[in-house]
Amino acid sequence: MRLHDLFVRGLAGDAVAYRSFLQQLASHLRAFLGRRLFGWPDEVEDLVQECLLAMHNQRHTYQSDQPLTAWVHAIARYKMIDLLRAKSVREALHDPIDDEMALFADSAIEASDARRDLDGLLATLPDRQRLPIVHVKLAGLSVAETARLTGMSESAVKVGVHRGLKALAKKFAGGDRP
Repeated sequence: MRLHDLFVRGLAGDAVAYRSFLQQLASHLRAFLGRRLFGWPDEVEDLVQECLLAMHNQRHTYQSDQPLTAWVHAIARYKMIDLLRAKSVREALHDPIDDEMALFADSAIEASDARRDLDGLLATLPDRQRLPIVHVKLAGLSVAETARLTGMSESAVKVGVHRGLKALAKKFAGGDRP
C-alpha cells in the first residue's frame, strides 16, 4: 500500500514521493526478477532499469483504483519474456566457447552453464511444447497468461507443458542431448 500511495502522489506532481516510489520499486523489482533470473545478475539490473523506464513512460495507463502490484508485475513479466526471447536467439546464433577453466567455475557460472544447457534442450522441442514450458515453468506465468501470450488454448498450454517435460526427460535419460 505504501508504494501505491507514493505512486499516486507522484502522479499528482509530488516529485519527492515519485523519487521514493522509484527507489523502493527498484528494490522490489530486483528481488522479483532476481528470483526468476538467478545466475544472470547483469541482466537483472538491466531489466530493472528497463522496467522502471517502461513504467515511467506508461504511468498514464495506470488506474489508481487497481492494484499497483498487478500492473508492475505485468510490465516486469513482459520485459523478462522479451529478454528470454532475445537471449535464446543470440545464443542460438553463436556456439559457446569452451574454456578449460570451467572446471573451477563458481556457482554463478555453473548456473549460467545450466541455463545454457536448458536453453539447448528446450530448443530441440517444437514451439507448442517449448513456449508453454518457458512461460509457465521458467517465467512463472499462469496457464491463462501463457495462452493469451501464445495464442494457444489453455488446455493446449497444459498439454504442451506435459508433453514437453516428458520429451525432455526422455532426451535427458537417454543421453540424447543437443
